[in-house]
Amino acid sequence: MSSKGGGTALTRRNYRLASDMDKPRSTGIVNEKMLSDYLHHVFPSTKQGPTLASLRKPLGFQDLPAHLEKLLSEDTPTEDGQAVDGRLGPQPVVLDHTSGFEGLLFVDDDLLGVIGHSNFSSIRATTCVYKGKWAYEVLISSQGLMQIGWCTLSCRFNQEEGVGDTPDSYAYDGNRVRKWNVTTTNYGKSWAAGDIVSCLIDLDEGTITFCLNGQSLGTAFTNIKMGPGIAYFPAISLSFKESVAFNFGSRPLRYPSQLINPPAADLMKAHKLLGYIKNVLSTAIDAQEERLVEKDCAVWRLHGEPTVLVTLAHIFNHFAPLMIHYLRLTTAILRHEKSRKYLLSNLTFDVLRSVVFFYIKTPLRVKEAGLEELIPTTWWPTHFDKEGKDEREPKDESADERLRRRAYERGCQRLKKRIEVVEELQVQILRLLLNNKDKSTQHPTALCPPEYMVCFLHRLITAVRGCWDEGHRKSPSSVSSDEAYVPPQLFYNGKVDYFDLQRLGGLLSHLKKTLKDDLASKANIIIDPAEIQATSMDDLDEDDESGAAQRLPGAVAMGGALARPSWLSSPTLGRANRFLSTAAVSLMTPRRPLSQPEKVKVRTLAVEQRTEEDIEGSHGNDGLLLGRPLEEPDQQIADKSLLEIVDGIVMMYNLSVHQQLGKMVVVSDDVHEYAVALKDTEEKIARCPASRADILEELQKSQKVFAEKLNHLSRRLAWINATIYSKEKMLDIYWLLCVCIRTIEHADNTGSLFAFTSEFYLNVAMNAYSALKNYFSPANGMDELPGYEETLTQLAAILAKHFADPRIVGTDIKDSLMQALASYVCYPQSLRAVERIPEEQRVAMMKNLLAPYEQRPWAQTNWILVRLWRGCGFGYRYTRLPHLLKTKPEDANLPSLQKPCPSLLLQRHMAELLSMDKDMAASFLNSVLNQLNWAFSEFIGMIQEIQQAAERPERNFVDTRQLKVCATCFDLSVSLLRVLEMTVTLVPEIFLDWSRPSAELLLRRLAQLLNQVLNRVTAEKNLFDRVVNLRLPGLESVDHYPILVAVTGILVRILVDGDRQGECEERVLMSAGRVFPFAPAALTHMSHHALGRTLSFCPQPTSEEDLCPICYAHPISAIFKPCSHKSCKACINQHLMNNKDCFFCKATITGVEDYSKPASS
Repeated sequence: MSSKGGGTALTRRNYRLASDMDKPRSTGIVNEKMLSDYLHHVFPSTKQGPTLASLRKPLGFQDLPAHLEKLLSEDTPTEDGQAVDGRLGPQPVVLDHTSGFEGLLFVDDDLLGVIGHSNFSSIRATTCVYKGKWAYEVLISSQGLMQIGWCTLSCRFNQEEGVGDTPDSYAYDGNRVRKWNVTTTNYGKSWAAGDIVSCLIDLDEGTITFCLNGQSLGTAFTNIKMGPGIAYFPAISLSFKESVAFNFGSRPLRYPSQLINPPAADLMKAHKLLGYIKNVLSTAIDAQEERLVEKDCAVWRLHGEPTVLVTLAHIFNHFAPLMIHYLRLTTAILRHEKSRKYLLSNLTFDVLRSVVFFYIKTPLRVKEAGLEELIPTTWWPTHFDKEGKDEREPKDESADERLRRRAYERGCQRLKKRIEVVEELQVQILRLLLNNKDKSTQHPTALCPPEYMVCFLHRLITAVRGCWDEGHRKSPSSVSSDEAYVPPQLFYNGKVDYFDLQRLGGLLSHLKKTLKDDLASKANIIIDPAEIQATSMDDLDEDDESGAAQRLPGAVAMGGALARPSWLSSPTLGRANRFLSTAAVSLMTPRRPLSQPEKVKVRTLAVEQRTEEDIEGSHGNDGLLLGRPLEEPDQQIADKSLLEIVDGIVMMYNLSVHQQLGKMVVVSDDVHEYAVALKDTEEKIARCPASRADILEELQKSQKVFAEKLNHLSRRLAWINATIYSKEKMLDIYWLLCVCIRTIEHADNTGSLFAFTSEFYLNVAMNAYSALKNYFSPANGMDELPGYEETLTQLAAILAKHFADPRIVGTDIKDSLMQALASYVCYPQSLRAVERIPEEQRVAMMKNLLAPYEQRPWAQTNWILVRLWRGCGFGYRYTRLPHLLKTKPEDANLPSLQKPCPSLLLQRHMAELLSMDKDMAASFLNSVLNQLNWAFSEFIGMIQEIQQAAERPERNFVDTRQLKVCATCFDLSVSLLRVLEMTVTLVPEIFLDWSRPSAELLLRRLAQLLNQVLNRVTAEKNLFDRVVNLRLPGLESVDHYPILVAVTGILVRILVDGDRQGECEERVLMSAGRVFPFAPAALTHMSHHALGRTLSFCPQPTSEEDLCPICYAHPISAIFKPCSHKSCKACINQHLMNNKDCFFCKATITGVEDYSKPASS
């Protein structure tokens, strides 16, 4: 926790640079006496007398850390032996996992991160505060139910009551957007994973405040209980599987609050460190004369003297949080090979701090970032059309708007150039660190906020592509970075640890058992039998508590709290957080020597177990590329370590980067909303009468607020566009998309081994395309990307082939593929890409879409078919629901639906498939009719409940979720009707060709359902009318128009095509007439003469006993075997399409024979 005025309450971790005592002393740089004199000159003591004499003992680099720590602690408040004023408790401040908890929790090794593992677990910190101003931060890793705040020692929690539910505890809940202190009220904003909550308490004023990402949510509580015996602990209550990470001051606070007094101790240390840097710059070593020489700081140049570099490294170890301001100096130091190796052998450049090097923080305060000077003139779009886009072209702008826009664009370019300088330095540092010859001796794991990863990803891609192309120039036969991909053998040869990430074919242990023969025959790989028998940690179910316990064999149970392993230390990135210290910096990690493994028998290796030979290979061993399948070309791709980093980049994007890209779009949305509000306010000011000065004053105040907010947001947006959404960043994401596409294509060629591919490659391919289409436009269009249309076609082929691929078993990834394909066919460009894939793949895709709807997620399939038809159906070309334009004209200003873009080519494939395969056509239409019957029946049942609730005398509120489900069922019914309309239009013979055995049955079922819909919708003052007239929010799409035009489209096509069939018209109308006793008069009027002929033609049974006992509409014409029960053929055929049991006795029907009444009876 940050204290009142004495620096941080928790001493910062000491990342020591000194080698172990058994290592040789660093005397090879200069002699010991000269080194001691130099270090004493650079680091002088401020104390006089005996203490100074004691410091004049010989001083070397091994003793320097302790000496420097002692100097920095001089004249600063010390916490050793006494408590900081206003605080009680041990240091460092951590979570109390011994007695200060309730329920079952998993706690990190550093005791700062926690995961709830019971209904509602609570835990507090080890330190409390009773006076002054204090704060701590919480990194939200999951956005579920949590209550974060402060509590006293007297608070008693249980599985139902947590922080904020007792009198002396106060909490903020961003999931429900409320504050808690026994009672609860609305407060704050909703949080999301990756957000940082600051909890501030002022025990001088008696207030508690919360901030979200540095922005104050306002004072939450006042007049909190204070006095003797009252002290407050940081505390949290969280539900099952929710996770957070605390920062009590062990690291600099991400959003230091003005409530906290300046950290005097840290400022004093920083002042001393700057003085030591000045001493280094003004002192030179004359090695020949063995003396120190004073020189001018202004002419200092870094020439790589080892003594100077190592001395600076010790200073920067304490100055690390400020090193982002000294990237040039850092780059110069790292260019010196010996110094770089020395630094990498210690913890100066651990994962956390190296990632900080590559982060450019988005400023929350524009003035502090200097953006007002760089961008003095702001601009934002002022003319919008109904699509929410800028309406006017630049040629239509006024002169003033044009000048403002051009001045703003020039300011954005100035900002971008300055940022590019920093980015280039960051890339240089990263390339220096990605040196395969440097060997580190530590393997740290550190928490890394997700927002850091966006910048880190772009720098890493730039550095890796540079290294890749450099290798390609040396070896022209290898693959260039433009054609980069990850070879499929990485997914199954055990050289890369994918932790517990899901594979396309399911669990890794299952795949090793079922596909071991394929691995042996196709890749010459034999899985270690011991690994097949043992249950891998990757295969344990995360939701299984017993499995969770098995995953933590080294955890020590302390009451109900379990220590969480170090690789779980970042709940933000979950268990795959180990990637930060493996894949992204794999070339810097140590490799512990192991015995030489066998060439063909493989076992999955953890990262720290691998040797260099496991990566690079030797003596016929392919290393990382062991097990090349026959389908994979025998060609050098790139340096094998680079392949692993590329694989890690894809994983990094999947874990955190895509989510962060989506969060940044909010600023652009805010600019649009405020611009619309400002324009509306200005129009109101123009219309305001001069006599209403009070209203005019309020409008002018609003105008000023909106204008100030837009000035701030437009500068922030310029920063975000330069750092996140620039053209260069778009090309990085596009390159990543292409890498994933090529990797999937190569893996697909391996046949059954495709099941070993990690799921996140498909996820990244879909998410990267979504980001390019939705996040980077309109500033940067996708059509400007190189090879854009070819890439769209490749991705379309992947979606078309794999959404029904039997090798993919994961439900989530199947749903994602289906949703991506549904989105793909919505837009003209991507739909044309689907039409460009080979015809064989198009036909296979349509065949999969036309498979029966049972036993699969049919709703998404149905939406895809509807979108292929939309624009061709009867009254189906609208972009806004017509009934909304009439009843709610204000909705006309809302963004419209996507414009129809039907595909005649895919419709033709559908018609050919249904026409040629009679069995598939019958099963498909039977499933569509079944789902329509279910969806419409569910809809009617729900509107009955809504109507009953509305008629009750007491005031009732209909559940929002129920309204949403009701509207969804209605939309599903309409979409199923549209699919039937498409089928009737494209392949009318399915219903009208009596040579097909199922035609009469399908037409009868269709007519029954249409009659049901018409009876429910068209009757006067019926249930449907009453619910529609309620105009409930959430049921805007429920109206007569969408469903009646769909039914009309079907009826028109049946009658038109039935008339063309000639003699079949009579049977068509006979079937329709039997099931449309209440049909609209138009149906009878259209073919009254034909209907009369048909009804006179229809034979009538002579006795009721001769009628089918099921429908009582047709004579008995079929007998069942073996039970000998009877019915008409229509009823038994319809029944057998869904069930094989007899109507009456439930015996299994083995056959159906024709039945005719004996003449004697």
